[in-house]
Amino acid sequence: MPQDHRPAKCVRVLLAEDQGMMRGALALLLGLEADMEVVAQVARGDAIVDAALTSRPDVALLDIELPGRSGLDAAADLRDEVPDCRVLILTTFGRPGYLRRAMEAGAAGFLVKDGPVEELAVAIRRVLTGETVIDPALAAAALSAGPSPLTARERDVLNAAVDGATVSDIAAALHLSESTVRNYLSSAIGKTGTRNRMEAVRAARQQGWL
Repeated sequence: MPQDHRPAKCVRVLLAEDQGMMRGALALLLGLEADMEVVAQVARGDAIVDAALTSRPDVALLDIELPGRSGLDAAADLRDEVPDCRVLILTTFGRPGYLRRAMEAGAAGFLVKDGPVEELAVAIRRVLTGETVIDPALAAAALSAGPSPLTARERDVLNAAVDGATVSDIAAALHLSESTVRNYLSSAIGKTGTRNRMEAVRAARQQGWL
């Protein structure tokens, strides 16, 4: 719809998606909604806050797995720095752990990408009224899965181990002693029911705990 046929007050939307084709398609489809305007598009998680501070969106539509900074971490940043902006997570990875972390970060909604764009537009309008919008199947899965058993430090250590880093590498990166890193790794391996750190990383990522 031409811009001059839009209502005086449009919903201002920020898109954060690293895949250019997906980002462009979402911008195009949302732009067809009479009451919505995409005011910013970013491909990196560490660009979200700056873009939001500049464009002042009403809603930020964030992917989770973004270069630079995850959409979940960026959601927490937006809660602190752009509190008037509502956050809606839109991801391919409908993992119960991701949903819990998104809610802890202050997100107002969580949807998976395989839904129709009409539902996305409705969700954007709903979160602006103060509602929380969550994919029903994912909500049920999150309730049955329970919370993550990992502590914040155990998550940090597993995240640092993602690329096969050694204990000494992890210790240096997190400013911990090697013995402390080993203890955290051992605890995380036990909690995930795996045999080694790489299996623990895979299991934690599959659950959305990392």
